[in-house]
Amino acid sequence: MKREYHRWFSPSLGRDMEVLIHGHAGARVLVFPTSMGKFFEWEDHGMITALKEHLENGWLQLFCVDSVDAESWYASWTHPSSRARQHERYEKYILEEVLPLSQKVNPNQFLMVVGADFGAYHAVNFAFRHPSLFGRVIGLSGIYTIDSFVDGYYDDTVYFNNPAGYIPNEHDDRRLADLQRLDIILAIGQDDTYRPNNDYLSKFLWDKGIKHAYYVWHGWAHDWAWWQKMVQLYIGGAG
Repeated sequence: MKREYHRWFSPSLGRDMEVLIHGHAGARVLVFPTSMGKFFEWEDHGMITALKEHLENGWLQLFCVDSVDAESWYASWTHPSSRARQHERYEKYILEEVLPLSQKVNPNQFLMVVGADFGAYHAVNFAFRHPSLFGRVIGLSGIYTIDSFVDGYYDDTVYFNNPAGYIPNEHDDRRLADLQRLDIILAIGQDDTYRPNNDYLSKFLWDKGIKHAYYVWHGWAHDWAWWQKMVQLYIGGAG
């Protein structure tokens, strides 16, 4: 199985960032790690092995990125506005550096984005903010509100990075059309503490006419063994 390591100085973030690429062809998949996770996390926790058939057959190519959560939403020692600005720099890094790299490596036009735990927040928020870029988004055991990370503070940057906040108020016809075209897959454990937030987001997606698949798994289902099974089921199938 082909594996490539990339590292470069990011103008958007002002420091070196690292990316692992798994696979040689197929649909491009942007992979976000869990809370404050690293670019090698999916490899270390069996997710690459779980997708071995897809990768070896050239059906998928994964672009696993590093996080800056410790400098953004989890940076509780800084003002929430600073956390939000750092997150915006991270988005710029993904948009202007990682996605162009993926296109240079692989010309396949179909792009997916996936993440588990806080990586699911990144995947869903990124896809919902830029729905025209993606064909599919998969959120596994995610939370889709950042209320607990901003200490009651709100500005436009915070608001427009809070899917559970902006989706209920979405009225732009073009964005709604792009969101309605997007293949959205959400999965959560029945006993997961994030379940109510997933129920809430699903309700408002339906209210906006945004079709999606919402799977509730038995039990807690919030760990790598479950995510391996989930990703095998959802990354190549119909939502």
